[in-house]
This record gives sequence, structure tokens and C-alpha cells, in this order.
Amino acid sequence: MRLATVRTPSGTAAVRLEADGAVHLGASDVGALLADPDWRHRAASAAGERLDPSGLDFAPVVPRPEKIVCVGLNYRNHIEEMGHELPSHPTLFAKYPPALIGAGDDLVLPAVSEQVDWEAELAVVVGSPVRHAGEAEARAAIAGLTVLNDITARDWQGRTLQWLQGKTFEATTPLGPALVTSDEVGIDAGMRISASVNGEVVQDDDTSNLLFGPVELVCYISTFVTLRPGDLIATGTPAGVGHGRRPPRYLRDGDVLTTSVEGLGECRNICRREAVAGR
Repeated sequence: MRLATVRTPSGTAAVRLEADGAVHLGASDVGALLADPDWRHRAASAAGERLDPSGLDFAPVVPRPEKIVCVGLNYRNHIEEMGHELPSHPTLFAKYPPALIGAGDDLVLPAVSEQVDWEAELAVVVGSPVRHAGEAEARAAIAGLTVLNDITARDWQGRTLQWLQGKTFEATTPLGPALVTSDEVGIDAGMRISASVNGEVVQDDDTSNLLFGPVELVCYISTFVTLRPGDLIATGTPAGVGHGRRPPRYLRDGDVLTTSVEGLGECRNICRREAVAGR
């Protein structure tokens, strides 16, 4: 199944995407749907209001996750381009929900940053509570996969050894357009992942090159915190980021950033410089 959160005149709604339309699932968003332990049956069997697929306005597929756990340095080629050694454990940081935008929303370039960078990523969506997971439990807890771009303000990221301030500017992180459930997509399957700026491909790799895959990440993270339905894990980005280029290259006002993962869909976001009174 392909599940999405769309905006309607009466608010957001969780829908099942089909070739000829979208079916309302009776929940306000995909996060709210996943909170129901019977969400798989509910999503598969729903026969609610049908929406015209041509005019769907995608919100972040999970608009308000409790946790967004991100993994840095998880593709060998990206680690090399950034000048780091291979990690023995996942390198983790966090984002907050206000950073998220939909698959077609404008991406806000922070007024205080001149080094806004792209990072195409595969994202894992958790579908059931899990703590101290073994491999089988971790696999069962994954609802499915989606597309994310971990937009980073490099000049803010590098201010300290901790990355948070460069990673969670508001309205900077595309997520969606849909959650593709784990029964439809292979969690461990290699999928082409790419990003382009104004039609020029800047990242192109395969998710089979992840050092720590989705199941391993759920096992690791659930060791120290309970993962809950709707939580997100951004699994890291491959080589090709702007900061690793010589000379460096960053996003500018009007740029069109497209992020895609094979079989999952794409986000296409126009970059807009933030307008701040007095600046």
C-alpha cells in the first residue's frame, strides 16, 4: 500500500493512494493512522470518500512524529568526501517536526545561512512500539519507507561539535510523498537514490550501500529509547552533497530540488529565501 497525508479544505487526511484516486482512511494523518494497532487492516479495507488524484496537496507523510532520528555518515563515499573515518556505530542526531514540509512545498532557505545543502535520504517509518528489538522484532516494527531530504545549514552545523542547530531549521526538510508499506517494498532491497538541482543530477547511488541498514538501525536506536508509531529514521545520505564539492555549492533562491528513491516516489521543492523583517 501507498499511504499519504493530504491537505483538504477541512484539514489534513490520511489516504490510500490508488491508480485512479485516493481513498480517505478516516484518520487525520498517517501518524494518527499508525497509532491504531490495527492500522494495516484499516488502511487496506477502507472504502471511504474518494479524492481526485490530480489535485492532491501532500503534507509531510507523518506531520508530527514524536521522534525524528537521523543518521550521519552512513554511506562510505559520503564519509570519504567529508574527510571522516568509517564509524563503528551509527552517528545519530535529531530533527524536530517543524522542520518537515510536504513533497511539493516550498523549501525555506534560512535568512541567516549562506550554506544550505542537500542530502537525499531513505527514511524509515515506524509502525508499532518497539524497545530492545532483535532483528525479527525490528523488521516487524517497520511500517514502511519514504523519501526525505536532510537539508543542512552547513555554516550553522559547523559552529560546534553538535550538529543540531544546522539540521532543524523550520520548513526545510521534505518528507513524502507517501509511505510505501513494508509488504510492498523490500526493506533490505537496493533502491536507486538521487537528488537533482534544476535538473542536474548531484547525487546518484543505491541504498544497498548503507553501512547500517533499516533493521540494524531500529535495533540500535530501540536499545536506548522506545520507538513509537510514526517515528522517523533518516538513514543518511550518499556522496554528492554541495559541501563536499570543490568549490562548494549550495542552494539558492529559486532552485528546484528533486529528491527521489526508486519505487517510493519523489519530492520536488522550490527553494525560497526566508523573508525576515528588518533584514
